[in-house]
Amino acid sequence: MTYKTSKKLFLKRCATFVPIICILMVGYSVSREAIADGYFSSELKDVTHEMLSSTHWQSTSSENRIFYSTKEILNQNAQLFKQNPHMNRLVEFPNSLSFEEIRVSINKASKQPSSHRYNASGKLINNQQWLNYKNTLNLFSLQRNSQKEKRIQFGLVVKRTALRSFPTNDAVFKKPNEINLDRFQETALFPAEAVAILHHSLDSNWLFVSNYNYSGWVKKEDIATANRLDVFNFSKDKHFLTITGDKVFTNYNPHDLNVSQIQLDMGVTLPLVNKSDIPATLGDQNTFTSYVVNLPTRTTSGALKIKMALIPRNKDVQIGYLPFTEKNIIDQSFKFLGERYGWGHSFNARDCTGFVGDIYKSFGILMPRNSGQQAQSEQGQNIRFSKSASKDEKLKEIRKLNPGDLIYIPGHVMIFLGLQNNNPYIIHDVSGLSYYNRDGNYINSKLNGVSVTPLLPLQINAEKSYLDDVYSLKKLR
Repeated sequence: MTYKTSKKLFLKRCATFVPIICILMVGYSVSREAIADGYFSSELKDVTHEMLSSTHWQSTSSENRIFYSTKEILNQNAQLFKQNPHMNRLVEFPNSLSFEEIRVSINKASKQPSSHRYNASGKLINNQQWLNYKNTLNLFSLQRNSQKEKRIQFGLVVKRTALRSFPTNDAVFKKPNEINLDRFQETALFPAEAVAILHHSLDSNWLFVSNYNYSGWVKKEDIATANRLDVFNFSKDKHFLTITGDKVFTNYNPHDLNVSQIQLDMGVTLPLVNKSDIPATLGDQNTFTSYVVNLPTRTTSGALKIKMALIPRNKDVQIGYLPFTEKNIIDQSFKFLGERYGWGHSFNARDCTGFVGDIYKSFGILMPRNSGQQAQSEQGQNIRFSKSASKDEKLKEIRKLNPGDLIYIPGHVMIFLGLQNNNPYIIHDVSGLSYYNRDGNYINSKLNGVSVTPLLPLQINAEKSYLDDVYSLKKLR
């Protein structure tokens, strides 16, 4: 057989087999989708399993366009600190505050609510118990002290920890037998965050602190104190690693548990150790397969001590901030898909604004903590509706949104994903689920997690829909 003859025969056979291979591949894909669908069930019938993938929502037109550079984002943050009363630029925090200023700040954060509250056993919290909680604030020491001003200390957070409205681990609820929404839980602080320390509790086990967007009580054991210069020099490092996964952990280090298996949530940044300072081994592990970062730790006396830690290079991390693109916004949001809802970052999770804030932190964008504060801020481009705005007016503007834009109703924020059959879909971290089913029956159920849902069927209650309550849209691009 000649070379030309064998070549023709080979090409002929290829022409025969290639369509068969293509058919097999298509068949495999269809089969795989069918199998996936066989293990999927949704209470909301307008949600398919394909919608639970970030790629389903990514447009091809603008997904890779960088909206703002890191420099532009940092400039926008600086403007936010100047304009927004809910943001604290800690590098400009005063060295001292008057006792009256500290009392006002504590009383603002630690207020007794006007309605009833219940403890974890379902019993009503009485007036004496409220008085006991107020006594833990240690306001008497401010009143007794003859000094007119108190010097402010500074520190760094050494582990993810709760920021609470009162210095106690007691859980307090609006309803008896509730377990999900602890009303003393305000938010979370994350490793390497800077805080200003204003006061301590009556038992000295808690500190009243301010971070960049909130104030409250944190366990003393989770804060390492240092002089102002050391705290802000650590925070200002230009070369850093950003956590871009939902949760990443430092490597296990049997020789130093202070840097071992430390949880780092999305948006946390840690300074990278310079090449010339990287040791060959750390904790008896060779360092070349890991990023070597500086991590704040706490000595037994409470002082700050910076130590090296390892983060494997295969983890979901980024040198510097993530590029601020539409694709990345959607990708980041889906990394939390299915995570349990946690009011005020409880349950080692996050709530609606924590979800949004942690996503945008991975781009370097800082935001106020609560949904109302976010919606009312001048950050980004804002569309605000009057109370008389109709559903049609709101829906018209919502349909113009781009993936990653934000939708606000009282007490809740959602990320717009796109349109399906001209109906808007969202991803959000949400507790309740109320809607009318296809038989017209009102259903009151639960989501309690990061979920993809259509917007229009969702109800606040039997009479009012989410769309009725939409009052603001925000574009951060």
